[in-house]
Amino acid sequence: MKNTSTHTINKSFTNRFLIDALRETSKRLDQEDVQYQWGHMGQCNAGHLIQTLTGMSSLEIVESVDFQLDEWSEHAIDYCSCTGNKVDDIFLFIEKHGLSHSDIVQLENLSDRKVLGNLNGGFRYLERNRREHVAEYMRSFADLLESS
Repeated sequence: MKNTSTHTINKSFTNRFLIDALRETSKRLDQEDVQYQWGHMGQCNAGHLIQTLTGMSSLEIVESVDFQLDEWSEHAIDYCSCTGNKVDDIFLFIEKHGLSHSDIVQLENLSDRKVLGNLNGGFRYLERNRREHVAEYMRSFADLLESS
């Protein structure tokens, strides 16, 4: 997964990749047989999107954080691109594909006011641990990116 290339990132490609990943993840979350657990690093809001972006399994994601089952928002705060931890590779990868640390925190909490304001039917708060709300948030996020 680690890419040491120093080429400039094509923002249009990056946006499309992220939009497609958000839509694919929301469709997967709409399936009842897909495991979803908000408190599980590989099966939570960010964990599902990271699965789509990286191609990693839920177990591989958990292994990458050395089985420290903190929230992604905590890993985002602790992240440093210089430590050499496996989770750092994930953050470098998702940053290259258009997600910031604050995006991860907001995805975990379904709290970006722009995304919430872009929901079908208008602004409303969503529950961070309800899979249907996570899928709806991801679709709204994708729509927002697509319109910008």
